[in-house]
Amino acid sequence: MEIDWLRLRERCSIAEDEAILALNKPAGISVTGERHDTDIVELAAATGETLYPVHRIDKVTSGLVLLAKELGAHGQLTRQFNKQTAEKTYLAVVDSTGLPEHGVIDLPLSVGRKNRVRIAAPRESIKAEDDRWFVDDADLLDTKNYPSLTRFATVLRTERRTFLALRPVTGRRHQIRVHLAWIGHPILGDPLFDKSGAYPRAHLHSWRLGLAASWRTPPELNLDAPPGEDFWAPVSPTDPGELLARATELLRVNS
Repeated sequence: MEIDWLRLRERCSIAEDEAILALNKPAGISVTGERHDTDIVELAAATGETLYPVHRIDKVTSGLVLLAKELGAHGQLTRQFNKQTAEKTYLAVVDSTGLPEHGVIDLPLSVGRKNRVRIAAPRESIKAEDDRWFVDDADLLDTKNYPSLTRFATVLRTERRTFLALRPVTGRRHQIRVHLAWIGHPILGDPLFDKSGAYPRAHLHSWRLGLAASWRTPPELNLDAPPGEDFWAPVSPTDPGELLARATELLRVNS
């Protein structure tokens, strides 16, 4: 797929200053480091623009991605991700029902065969109590594991699907996708867990980011990337803005 960087940049830019560029990335485009795909960083470099990714979202995920234009800002921003002080909010449509109003998925991750991310315990050892999913330490696999925590709020239920707002407290690779799938609520169209090819995209969207930014007045970045029509298709809301407002309120109450 050939991508015109300048057109993509213009169409998807949601914030820019002397230090950063924030894009509302379409699903299907990589951010950086993909072996077999042209990515945003490479596309920019080919036109003479150097960008440093502050974080990554998966190729199949749409939404907010933050890139630094100079190394000082890059270091300041990436430290917040590393220290888990960056406020990240995602939206997802899962191909299931039955989730509570609020929940916490507290399941460590590990890397299995073929570099695949998985829960660091047998599936049958996952427990659910008081709207929290977890495993006992005694059930952890004998391998390196990474504590991983995702909070979520249920925003809308339809007959077959559920629309969620999620806050990944940690930021592990594929965290939200693996967490939801392993508790029995896979993201609609996620190619990691749905091999049918019935949906044109995975319905996971990077919605909001909040970070400190010393060079700005006030010294903060509060970024918002609304989902496109392709994300909303499975739930067909009458008023997407109303749903986003409800998501904001539910997350505020549960923070």
